Amino acid sequence: MYLEQIHEANDIKKLNERELAGLAEEIRTFLVEKISKTGGHLASNLGVVELTMAMHLSFQLPEDKMIWDVGHQSYTHKILTGRKEGFDGLRKYGGMSGFPKRKESDCDAFDTGHSSTSISAGLGYARGRDILGQDYSVISVIGDGSLTGGMAYEALNNAAEMKTNFIIVLNDNHMSISKNVGGMSSYLGELRTAQAYTDLKDTVENVLGSIPFGGEKMVRHIKRTKSSIKQLLVPGMFFEDMGIKYLGPVDGHDLKALRRAFTEAKRVKGPVLVHVLTKKGKEYLPAEENPSRFHGTGPFDIQTGEPISKSGKDSCTDVFSKVMLDLAKKDDRLVAITAAMEDGTGLAAFHRYYPDRFFDVGIAEGHGVTFAAGLAAAGLHPVFAVYSSFLQRGFDQMIHDVCLQKLPVVFAVDRAGLVGSDGETHQGIFDLSYLSMIPNMTVLSPKNKWELADMVRFAVRLGAPAAVRYPRGSAFDGFREYRAPIEYGKSEPVYEEEDIAIISVGHMFEQAVQVRKRLKEIGYNCTLINARFVKPVDEEMLRKLTVEHRLIVTLEENIRRGGFGEFVTAYLAGLETDAEVLNLALPDDYIEHGSVDLLRSEVMLDIESCVARIITAYIAEESRRD
Repeated sequence: MYLEQIHEANDIKKLNERELAGLAEEIRTFLVEKISKTGGHLASNLGVVELTMAMHLSFQLPEDKMIWDVGHQSYTHKILTGRKEGFDGLRKYGGMSGFPKRKESDCDAFDTGHSSTSISAGLGYARGRDILGQDYSVISVIGDGSLTGGMAYEALNNAAEMKTNFIIVLNDNHMSISKNVGGMSSYLGELRTAQAYTDLKDTVENVLGSIPFGGEKMVRHIKRTKSSIKQLLVPGMFFEDMGIKYLGPVDGHDLKALRRAFTEAKRVKGPVLVHVLTKKGKEYLPAEENPSRFHGTGPFDIQTGEPISKSGKDSCTDVFSKVMLDLAKKDDRLVAITAAMEDGTGLAAFHRYYPDRFFDVGIAEGHGVTFAAGLAAAGLHPVFAVYSSFLQRGFDQMIHDVCLQKLPVVFAVDRAGLVGSDGETHQGIFDLSYLSMIPNMTVLSPKNKWELADMVRFAVRLGAPAAVRYPRGSAFDGFREYRAPIEYGKSEPVYEEEDIAIISVGHMFEQAVQVRKRLKEIGYNCTLINARFVKPVDEEMLRKLTVEHRLIVTLEENIRRGGFGEFVTAYLAGLETDAEVLNLALPDDYIEHGSVDLLRSEVMLDIESCVARIITAYIAEESRRD
């Protein structure tokens, strides 16, 4: 009823107090119903309904700039800016993104997807506003989980120094994807227990201020000194000590309290942080009881909260999880590291069985990489499990702290390749390029679940920097009989014929098998090689292929620039050979959200497109020779 009155930004301001309460209830019902069908981020969005409403009531969009850290919690924001009709196509190809997108709405001030960026972006907006002589509010919304990221502190420090007007909203649900860790998490826990602080401070100031002679002076003195009321009552007061005004904690489900806090925040000169307490999954019991499970979910049954469909196959993450437990039994120096993704990377079981050898460093990939390097230097065998798109954030540390010293750190690179519905910010399509360029790094990519287990074992035994990259979703369980021992830098011949040779990288092997089958049906002879190693490339294999093959095809789910295929092309260009090379890879572009199959079709990397491109290249090669 009330949702029907929301068509564009600021329509919410037409509703009265009773209607706003009804709107909050309708939004939660709407989100549960829609996400139960499409999948998406549920628990976090149910937790910020009133917070988002209060922000939209307190600020003017799109004139004021609202920036959402990570952005997965922006669904209510999308509803309130006239995009509720887009939820049927949420995270589908051509449909609405699950994250803020500037191209999607003028009310989305900044694209996000990764953690801990919002304060930096907001501060930049605020300084740009000041330089241009403009007048609008800038609000960055960051979760307590994201506040474990070092970039957030760099921005806080800079904001305190600049002293520009800027509002930071700390959405504190004391739980990110995995349980929050670290000193800031403990500190915020202390603040949550100090809810009476603000009222008590005001009372003391009022009493002192009412003293006829000297009262006001006493208040000013107390505010100035290091032993102020705030310092005495709340340990540390981290933000105010930095020079950032602190307001809160505020009940994140109380619209009146939130609006009062934002009114006060707008009066503050300089940076101000509004500390808001929310509950993930609020008012949907399955999500309240298991917010981690409903952080990112597929379609589910509303009544039970159970997934509607679940593959019976092991995922690659499951395979990694099992092999880590097996290795830990035999190697008491094996340690596991995650950056706030214990469940997502498959390390929950390892944590349960080996708590003293498990480390969650928080949303701090750069720190995680160097921490792993330190563990390796101390004589341990660290394995850092991390999503491909997040490992990008530790690139300098991989170069400077791991590979320069040849320290034996293993990177278990999960979600490599296209991941689908999370879109541009989460596709793992750059790792082969950026990992391969680093000296002393070994890069492996398995064709199936059996080879994944073997490669993790191999990498741990290698005694040098190594990365094993594998995709999201079910692990291919075919070709188990092709399980020759892994030999450093050597590929695996699967079918050996003439004319056309396909070299597949990692999980693209399953598709390469189907491509070869189609080519055989048409009448083409076709060799199939499983690359195994992306670095070092099996150069001996490449030289052999040039003897009896007119066309050498590389197949990888990584951008073409700097990838496996580009190396093969460059290497063969240095040989005296007539063989042509065709690189089947992803374009030099960002790839939006949608199903993996559809995305492959769009970039001409599906089975039919691969077959057509290979035939076209082979015919062109025949014509050239004639």
